[in-house]
Amino acid sequence: MTNTLDTVFDRAGTGSKKWSLYPDDVLPMWVADMDLAVAPAIVDALKKRLEHPLFGYSVATDELRQTLVDHLWHAYAWRVQPEELVFLPGVEPGVSMALKALVPAGASVILQIPNYPPLRNAPANWQLPSIELPLQADADGEYKTDMASLNRALPQAGALLLSNPHNPMGKTFGSTELREIAQACLQHDVLIISDEIHADIQFDGRRHIPVASLDPEVAARTVTLMSASKAFNIPGLKTAFAVVQNTELRKRFDAARSGMVDSVNALGLEATRAAYGEASDWLKDMQAYLQANRDYLIETVRDRLPGITLHAPQSTYLAWLDCSGLDLQYPQRFFLENARVALSAGEDFGPAYQQFVRLNFGCPRALLEEGLARIERSLQAR
Repeated sequence: MTNTLDTVFDRAGTGSKKWSLYPDDVLPMWVADMDLAVAPAIVDALKKRLEHPLFGYSVATDELRQTLVDHLWHAYAWRVQPEELVFLPGVEPGVSMALKALVPAGASVILQIPNYPPLRNAPANWQLPSIELPLQADADGEYKTDMASLNRALPQAGALLLSNPHNPMGKTFGSTELREIAQACLQHDVLIISDEIHADIQFDGRRHIPVASLDPEVAARTVTLMSASKAFNIPGLKTAFAVVQNTELRKRFDAARSGMVDSVNALGLEATRAAYGEASDWLKDMQAYLQANRDYLIETVRDRLPGITLHAPQSTYLAWLDCSGLDLQYPQRFFLENARVALSAGEDFGPAYQQFVRLNFGCPRALLEEGLARIERSLQAR
């Protein structure tokens, strides 16, 4: 285990969005930004790049492209060609580019809710109506796609905006479910825009499956958006990439930058290369650390936080807490005011989720313990 993962770093004065939004006495556990130290290999690569005194406009090198091609093959058995990669300053711009360029005017965009607020809001930015399909738990407590509802919605849709793995529920999609979704989309000629930014964080031996890796026909109707930003904790370097294997779609997608989506910065590109090329051992340590945090969170909720329940996250470092047993009107506001812990408000992920909060457990164990202890004390004091 990498010892620095247990180290609490003071982020005050660093311009951290996570730590500057709330007063100093509030413990922030909201935005998907980990408080875990970046892999040494990434830091070393950035130091080496900083030895060169010029930082002009940058493009992805052949080495970076091949590093990503190799990673996608070794991690997911997904064969991608270097020219099929499109580099972006974030996944969110990539979603907007795909919606703008590839979805016909007036066609609906399907999303599974609850869902990450920028994804939920993205269709409206391009005057595209949304169809929101709730993920419901089955008899075993697993959240599955309601294929009947999806098939009813697809004739009106131009795209399915997939969150894979799912944010905020931490759901890992299995191959059978993904194939059912993909085949339904193909039958109705509906584009799949797949946000796979959390792909590299999996628990309990699970393996992420890119939907485009299922078969060439699915790949030809899919835009996949990925980044090292979440798993390797470098979101501030604003670097992502799209995999678009259909040549014509890729041309249209890339043309949708339209002066709004710029090139990627030099340090972000170098950090991405180092992450996927030199930090695989660190990634294994980090996943083990996050899984241990997840398990601690589950035990604490079960044993010390009556009225709160959660379905164990299968991926990501985000927990979707159901607070409906607490009889609180606004759980997020209650914990902010009474526990001095900042969580993400459930209603931002869909209007039906006011009784939920999202908690980021991607932090040193000491911070997780402190946050949960504060929540426990606030409930005891009610």
